[in-house]
Amino acid sequence: MKTIRLFIFSLSLVVLASCSEKEKVTSVVVKNTLDIDRSIETIALNKSELGVEDLTTVGIKDVKTGELQVTQLVDNDGDGTMDDVLFQPKVMANTENTYEIVKVTEAEKPTAEELCYSRFVPERTDDYAWENDRVAFRVYGPTAQKMIEDNVPGGTLSSGVDAWLKRVEYPIINKWYKKDLETEGSYHVDTGEGLDNFHVGVSRGVGGIAAKIDSTYYYSKNYTKWRTITTGPIRTSFYLEVATWNAAGKSIKESKVISLDLGNNFSKFTVSLEGIDTVSVGLTLHEKDGVVTGNTDNGWVSYWEPHGDSEIGTAIVAPKNTFLGYEKYDTDLIDESNAYAELKVTNNEVVYYSGFGWKKSGQFKTKQEWESYLNTFAKQINTPLEVEVQLAK
Repeated sequence: MKTIRLFIFSLSLVVLASCSEKEKVTSVVVKNTLDIDRSIETIALNKSELGVEDLTTVGIKDVKTGELQVTQLVDNDGDGTMDDVLFQPKVMANTENTYEIVKVTEAEKPTAEELCYSRFVPERTDDYAWENDRVAFRVYGPTAQKMIEDNVPGGTLSSGVDAWLKRVEYPIINKWYKKDLETEGSYHVDTGEGLDNFHVGVSRGVGGIAAKIDSTYYYSKNYTKWRTITTGPIRTSFYLEVATWNAAGKSIKESKVISLDLGNNFSKFTVSLEGIDTVSVGLTLHEKDGVVTGNTDNGWVSYWEPHGDSEIGTAIVAPKNTFLGYEKYDTDLIDESNAYAELKVTNNEVVYYSGFGWKKSGQFKTKQEWESYLNTFAKQINTPLEVEVQLAK
């Protein structure tokens, strides 16, 4: 009898220990309060939120399906320690999903192609270029600026944002630069993947900023410093800084972090600004043969125009409490006609989203489809997914 009782007691301890282990699981509840399904929004969880010291062994498992999610680790400050773990939950309309934080080895983590990519491009003067599975962009650096100032051919003086019109999901940045610089081909010609035929000049391109003083718009020059923060299957992000610039006697200090997530047509700009309380973010009007539209209630301005043998829509979207209004600025000065969103700077920071949709890519067939996407995107940024971390006890 003693042996049997001892066995039952031992078995009870095992069961209790098992229950105790289950109680120690940290869970993450993601709630979608909108009446639309959501699958391309990125959740960032940090070490403090998860109550862990090392994110490299963290896995995120869907409780319902048992599937490990694709994740990406990010070192935000470049100190060699990972600060955030990213994932993109799929949450149906008006529902919530629960995920468990589990310990995994590197071999156990699911992998995905690194479609979100960016880099400094010294072989093409000093561009900085970035892309995901839907869109690509670039901006221009100090060498390109100095070439213009020194009357050297091939330079670019602009703080506008260039759009690269890709129509394939796979990465094209390295391939197109190599094609243009090392072969007789050119990324200005579409051979099936898309092309760069989007003129920027001194315009704002797709999301460059300006300071409006009275009725005049003032710009910074090219970026002066850069730092890549992360690339991966879910997000690429990087830091840019420009030299302090002058707007009618106002001295403006500017730096920014730009990020682009998988599945999105919009880059997120988190801009640090000192010296102004409002900022204008622009979209070039090119030949002025397109249509400027906007929705102040939802916080966006758009420009849909004929472009080559196709059409293109560009847009700025910002949180509703940031978006003050929009205007079409038409001038005879070359490249200086832009559609502008006026945004409020709060605590020396402004956040906005800038991007485009090219009809030839097959993503948007009409101006109406593009504007429907803008309204949906605006809903998502104004009503973010609700995330609750329930720490193990």
